[in-house]
Amino acid sequence: MAEFTPEQEMFRDMVRRIANEKIAPLAEEIEVKGHYPDELIVLLREQGLFGIPIPEEYGGAGHGILTSCLVTEELAKVCSNSAMIIANQELGVTPILLAGNAEQKAKYLPLIASGENRISFALTEPEAGSDVSGIRTKAKRDGNEYIINGAKRFISCADVADLICVFVKTNSDAGHRGISAIVVDAHSPGITIGKREDKMGFRGFNACEIYFDDVHVPAENLLSGEGQGFRLAMQTLDKTRPIVGSMGLGLADGCLNYAIKYSKERVQFGRPISNLQGLQFMMADMAILVEASRQLIYRAARAADTGDPEAAKLAAMSKCLATDTAMRVSTDAVQILGGSGYMRDYPLERRMREAKLLQIVEGTNQIQRVVIASKLLA
Repeated sequence: MAEFTPEQEMFRDMVRRIANEKIAPLAEEIEVKGHYPDELIVLLREQGLFGIPIPEEYGGAGHGILTSCLVTEELAKVCSNSAMIIANQELGVTPILLAGNAEQKAKYLPLIASGENRISFALTEPEAGSDVSGIRTKAKRDGNEYIINGAKRFISCADVADLICVFVKTNSDAGHRGISAIVVDAHSPGITIGKREDKMGFRGFNACEIYFDDVHVPAENLLSGEGQGFRLAMQTLDKTRPIVGSMGLGLADGCLNYAIKYSKERVQFGRPISNLQGLQFMMADMAILVEASRQLIYRAARAADTGDPEAAKLAAMSKCLATDTAMRVSTDAVQILGGSGYMRDYPLERRMREAKLLQIVEGTNQIQRVVIASKLLA
């Protein structure tokens, strides 16, 4: 059995080409300006990258998690912001793919697949991060509508979203069993985009607060049913965590390749520093971690695509290993460059800042270890 299908190889090679030719030259500028260029959004749309997981009948590519991982890996090698733009879109649409009915899919998926509509995933709140059951945003049923009140925090791309998949409490007395998921028009009256966070890295898109003040949403926008939101959120993260891992993998691989190239060109003590055994051992360890992460991510992605019962555990493992690897490899790459690695004239200080976020999003790596242990001990 071939490792990848011809279609997957085509997607990977196409993304690798546009990443190197079109995106890499802008990566530093994106971070410095704190803005993702409209022309790159158009490029991503034209290449069909917003529709990778969406079935062909709705205008998407009809691919699975493995293809999404290959795409984000290639983008993250040169530009983490670009990888996150694609990953965030997949995070937002996955609840609809998993739990949307025929009418909801027909209404939302074509516009998301084409990139005409951007979608965000709104779960985190000021008082509910890792503790998802602690969310306080409420949705009260009123006839054929829900009325939403509350606040969300750290919601990626909320300021440019057309749709938001919002997790709310429809029964405040039922703990996590009282959580539901609703697709909300981001332009609805009563929605206010609040603070744009001043982030350490990934500055090419905004993470925002969202305030809901008596926001009226048609009841038909409810996904799956009342009380199904917690389960849906967990199912979504089981699907998308390997994609976050693939961002860590791409970032780490990019840092390793940069450090190797630099070590061959930098001369100290009369010879390239690549000849120094201490640095050779560092690069060997970095390469081991990168390849181990790659194999685990691909294994987890295939498990997610095939419904393997081990998928949730593997998703947590792959996200945890690959993003820890991104932090370790980016830090060691900075060390190989020495003082130059710490300077903004070189890309590695940016990559090191970006790596930190990946250990936090979609469940901190401490939470990943909780998930892994719970599966082992079940």
